[in-house]
Amino acid sequence: MKYIDEYRNPELMQALAQRLRARPRPRARLMEVCGTHTMSIAKFGIRELLPEGVSLVSGPGCPVCVTPQEDIDLFLAMGRLPCVSLSTFGDMMRVPGTETTLLKERAAGADVHVVYSPMDAIRLAQSRPERQIVFFGVGFETTVPGVAGAIAEARRQDIPNFSTLCAHKVVPPALEALAAAPDLKIDGFICPGHVSVIIGSRPYEFLAERFSIPCVITGFEPVDILVGVEMLLEQIESGPPRAEIQYTRAVSPEGNPRAQAAIRDVFEPCDAAWRGIGIIPGSGLKLRPEYSRYDARTRFEIPALPPVPNTPCRCGEVLRGVVIPEDCSLFGTACTPLDPVGACMVSSEGACAAFYKYRMGAAKR
Repeated sequence: MKYIDEYRNPELMQALAQRLRARPRPRARLMEVCGTHTMSIAKFGIRELLPEGVSLVSGPGCPVCVTPQEDIDLFLAMGRLPCVSLSTFGDMMRVPGTETTLLKERAAGADVHVVYSPMDAIRLAQSRPERQIVFFGVGFETTVPGVAGAIAEARRQDIPNFSTLCAHKVVPPALEALAAAPDLKIDGFICPGHVSVIIGSRPYEFLAERFSIPCVITGFEPVDILVGVEMLLEQIESGPPRAEIQYTRAVSPEGNPRAQAAIRDVFEPCDAAWRGIGIIPGSGLKLRPEYSRYDARTRFEIPALPPVPNTPCRCGEVLRGVVIPEDCSLFGTACTPLDPVGACMVSSEGACAAFYKYRMGAAKR
């Protein structure tokens, strides 16, 4: 715990907070785009340590949250097909579709498996050759190399009963959409740590060059985040805007070339829908033609699904940083972690879940 304790040192945090408050009275709206940052900011009360005029808002940093409801409905529909078994990570089990969830479908008899790795889905397919195993590929660049490796292994072993419903997304195009949005005014981005271990810092340089918005990649401990905020304020006050790395113990400018190569070998860019944002060009990943036999979208014929109805849930606005969770009329009443309405309350990295667990919980105590 030695190194963790260093990054959670209360005295050091207070010294950093005092140093931030001693700066010239800045006004800055900063956005973190990582679910782990969202949880850390709420857990350690980072917002309360910032100087007046500096605000932190959460962006679309939770891959479960940004998965559009249409994709969830499609995956649920695949589970109703004869001889089809579903496999996914545990954080997708309670995310609401239009009418139901994976957890409810499993309780009703659907063959749904929680896996801890895409290779678990490969092994499931090998052990049950009479079933078609569909893996729900959800996640940013952090998890894509592992999925790419599993698909490559399925091809190498010629496994005929494995496929994936690919809903993977990449972060930089989403940041471009946010930077260009006329209704948002973001003065700086706290860029995701895990994603940046894979892609490095260079893919964020366009934010400074084209939009004059500084960005800093930080770690996840409170000291990391406070130092990252200080680095952003320094850029905002003194310039020039650039892509900086605070999280130097894990992130380099070039990222992880082997992981990037694994992604390129199996996937190619495509347009993708993000919950609350819409279609973002080049922000998704689809299988390359040589791997198309493992694409569940083309392997199975699904009847046309009904349109997603409008609800009072403001999850989409939360993901864009337009509102905070407490602005939603459902927050903490009709929508709670035990009975969620929107994906942001379900995921362990969702902004609504973070606000409910740490801010609402603190108020109750």
